[in-house]
Amino acid sequence: MTKRDIVLKISKKTGEKQIVVKEVVHEVFNVIFDALKAGKKIEIRNFGVFKVKRRKKRIGRNPKTGDVVPVPERNTVTFKPGLEMKKEIK
Repeated sequence: MTKRDIVLKISKKTGEKQIVVKEVVHEVFNVIFDALKAGKKIEIRNFGVFKVKRRKKRIGRNPKTGDVVPVPERNTVTFKPGLEMKKEIK
């Protein structure tokens, strides 16, 4: 499902114009993105939690050649589903 699909579904369900829904959806994603960039945790009740996790540097392996490759330390975004989502999606 794409952002456009989300906009179309919300627009159809609410009767609001697609351009208005698109702006709202886009702004919601921007707020989430900005909060994650700032290192904050996003908790949406009954949906889940997004947070930034620091991965330590480690030694990896190139699967084609088998060479040892250093993997640098970096940030990554994690998502933990909420209870409602866990119940519904099995």
